[in-house]
Amino acid sequence: MIVIDKVLLSDEIVEAEFVCNLTKCKGGCCEDGDAGAPLTDQELDEVLKAFDKVKGKMTAEGLEEVEKNGLYRYDKSFGWVTPTVNEKICAYGYKDEQGTIKCTFEEAYNEGTIKWKKPISCHLYPIKRSKSRYSEHELLNYEPREQLCSPGCALGEELKVPVYKFLKEPLERAYGKSFYKALEQVAAEYYSEVKPKGKK
Repeated sequence: MIVIDKVLLSDEIVEAEFVCNLTKCKGGCCEDGDAGAPLTDQELDEVLKAFDKVKGKMTAEGLEEVEKNGLYRYDKSFGWVTPTVNEKICAYGYKDEQGTIKCTFEEAYNEGTIKWKKPISCHLYPIKRSKSRYSEHELLNYEPREQLCSPGCALGEELKVPVYKFLKEPLERAYGKSFYKALEQVAAEYYSEVKPKGKK
């Protein structure tokens, strides 16, 4: 376990390798889950501010779901989450011609029409974060889906990219540059002393 400030990170974030392979997984994490994307309290305002900019990109089904049940909903297990269409794809997602799920928030961000990229829970995946029941610490765990994420695990191993490097942008976005620098130092110590898992 890695401890930085009040965040506990699983060792796999440094030891494992991963690069999302969208051509293979097709963004399946946007529709394969027990609920929509978890949202922080601050992100509820971001969704509200962004909605008018993204609604023109949404599918008819996604827009209908939002108009009927709200921009977000509360889940007993996950807290505030994005709504889903038929308990599958995120209401703010759609499939392109290749069948890959795209995020309307991220598209609007890339076009410069909004300043918020997407929920941090989506940006960090396959790292999942949660609150400790026993302390003030936040927990970060590397939890790729066994089948869905296997292409990303394979690509990461092929390219030799550790999880923490692939997810540098969302980690800095969530916790700041000094946090990431501290994580880099931990990783440097690990790679100088121990061979990564699976390496000979």
